[in-house]
Amino acid sequence: MWVCVIARTTRSERLGKLAHNLVKMGVVEAPNRFEIQLREPETDIPDDWVLIDICAVGLCGTDYHIYQGKHPFLNYPRVIGHELSGRVTQDTGAWKAGDLVVINPYISCGDCRPCHRGKPNCCRNIEVLGVHRDGGMAPQIAVPSQNLYSAIGLSAIQAAMVEFLAIGAHAVRRSEVTEGDRVLVAGIGPIGIGVALFSRLLGAEVTLLDLSAQRLAMAKDQFDFQVSCTSISEAIAESGGDGYDVVFDATGHAGAINTGFEAVAHGGTYVLVSVVKDDITFSDPEFHKREMRLIGSRNALQSDFDWVISAMRDGLINSSALCSSVITLEELAEQMPSLAHARDDLIKVVVEFGP
Repeated sequence: MWVCVIARTTRSERLGKLAHNLVKMGVVEAPNRFEIQLREPETDIPDDWVLIDICAVGLCGTDYHIYQGKHPFLNYPRVIGHELSGRVTQDTGAWKAGDLVVINPYISCGDCRPCHRGKPNCCRNIEVLGVHRDGGMAPQIAVPSQNLYSAIGLSAIQAAMVEFLAIGAHAVRRSEVTEGDRVLVAGIGPIGIGVALFSRLLGAEVTLLDLSAQRLAMAKDQFDFQVSCTSISEAIAESGGDGYDVVFDATGHAGAINTGFEAVAHGGTYVLVSVVKDDITFSDPEFHKREMRLIGSRNALQSDFDWVISAMRDGLINSSALCSSVITLEELAEQMPSLAHARDDLIKVVVEFGP
């Protein structure tokens, strides 16, 4: 495993002022090979797209999986980065130069049936920044105007953390969690923490489940969750044996997903937030006996982004606790191997490009 730094530049060069008009971008050239490369910036901007100066980029499990060669839908090389905040470069339509925005990284076609039904997160032709097309680990990026949401009242670092929280908020919305529900969240990574936080905002009683006692301790300490478990049997016992009204899986592990069915109460709901390549199996008689709902949750909608932005602006989410560290692109090149392989102490690492 190795990391190659191709070039070092100043901040002004990062903003596209290098000779020959080259800018610095963070690229996964191949599995286990992260590089800082000099590339030409975007110049061919489609109609109704907006050029954004990137301010900050959150590092996601997807980015780490791309680096480790574990992502099933990706061609190398790829400019990574889809948790993005930035500033509009010039007045255009509803946006003014300098406006701080959150970027929705899911580029939908607008023509398929899900898009026409108000579900662009399920677009049949979806392209995700940093996955299907180059992302925002760069000084600038162009995105459709409708994929920009105002981040007024937030800092650039806060705005870069909206997207991953919106994934959790979307799952909570789909679950129809209500006040007083017993909720179990399995997998206490960044997405699981988001699910737990937004479930609690709706008045649910939240129990955390993770194999890592270290991660559970961090979540309890940083966010004041009261109850946590390290096994499904312990979690079921904690419910008094009745199970949970809503169970969320954010583990990314097929075995954990299969086992999670046991924790769903009669009349309860199981929400699969994480995605695995394996088949999921469960007992159909038990599923019907409990009249269980099984829900898949994918990406997020504007309403979810809006909910997160509002909650952060109102101080309902402790964003400082979410941000584990802020680093530069040069530091990312040095730290990517260690970040990808030791994440129990981390919630969100943010790469800062500008104010």
